[in-house]
Amino acid sequence: MPSLKLSATLSVYFAKQFTMYVLCMFIVITAVVFLIDIIELLRRFAGKDNVNIILVLKMAALKAPEISQKIFPFSVLFGSTMFFTKMVKNQEFTAAQSSGQSIWQFLLPTLFVVILLGFFWISVFNPVSSVMTAKYETIENTTLRNEGNALSVSSGGLWIRENIDTGHSILHSRNISENGDILSSVTIFIFDNHDNFNSRIDAKTAKLVPGHWELEHPIFISRDGIPLKKKNSMLPTQLTPNNIQDSFASPATMSFWDLPEFISLLEKTGFSAVKHRLHWHSLLASPLLLCAMVLIAATFSLRTGRRNSNLTWILTSLFFGFFLYFMTDLVYALGLSSRIPEVLAAWTPAIVTILLGAASLIHIEDG
Repeated sequence: MPSLKLSATLSVYFAKQFTMYVLCMFIVITAVVFLIDIIELLRRFAGKDNVNIILVLKMAALKAPEISQKIFPFSVLFGSTMFFTKMVKNQEFTAAQSSGQSIWQFLLPTLFVVILLGFFWISVFNPVSSVMTAKYETIENTTLRNEGNALSVSSGGLWIRENIDTGHSILHSRNISENGDILSSVTIFIFDNHDNFNSRIDAKTAKLVPGHWELEHPIFISRDGIPLKKKNSMLPTQLTPNNIQDSFASPATMSFWDLPEFISLLEKTGFSAVKHRLHWHSLLASPLLLCAMVLIAATFSLRTGRRNSNLTWILTSLFFGFFLYFMTDLVYALGLSSRIPEVLAAWTPAIVTILLGAASLIHIEDG
């Protein structure tokens, strides 16, 4: 019967080796994706005179942290597979078993490492990534899409800046209903192309319909301060309920620590926070997802047998890892559409995979 005592020397050795493989795979994959992203940005900016190679490199560098968060689970999968394969090939896994170490004692250092990496990822790396992603999206919107509209929500209500033919307008509303379709206590400031104040509109409500705002009991105040009351009026707009919702800061630009407060703010102002809440739970579940990747790699890589079957097991491990990631995205999409609860969508793939992996490893250890 294997000893329950964990060898500190072996644990440190396994942890160092595992960390080296994971980080090396992460660096390699990130470098390849970074080069591909530079090529893609050069293609997208082709023909734009105001874009140079320095700006492209800057945007690629700003986007790299967000991409690295997506590829990190694959780095753990590939690194784990290489590490376990090396342990089996060099008979180190067999030696560990002979010294009284069980398969779980062998895996414990690797699981401990990925849990630490996962918490570091969401608590330290994610806030840095969110700031850089926000800067990237700002440059992309102004340089590539030429978008001048902006939206922000705070405890004081909703603020919307929109470009119009004669300049721009700034709309403020204290209360929102129907997920942004109807605004109450509305004030609209209209400026010309030189940012000079042109007029102001105060309305009881503003209903968003295709092509314009329907203003109820508006009061138009000119630059000279002369008020003009109307029963109803229409104000042209290019906004729709969908692009109002999309104009909020994307979850990738929000820090893990800031998301709960922003989610609460969205819900208080009447908007849906499904996308942001699901993203927050996905970040919270990421250490568990990394553990699932380790168990997938271990399930297939620690199988001893004929040498010609090793490649098959490795390829099966990689295929199962990609399948898990595909299913995670599928369940994530179901969560976004509110078909299933956000908590279930974020946590289910990792938990199910860990249970399956643990059952397989128990079967392997029992022979």
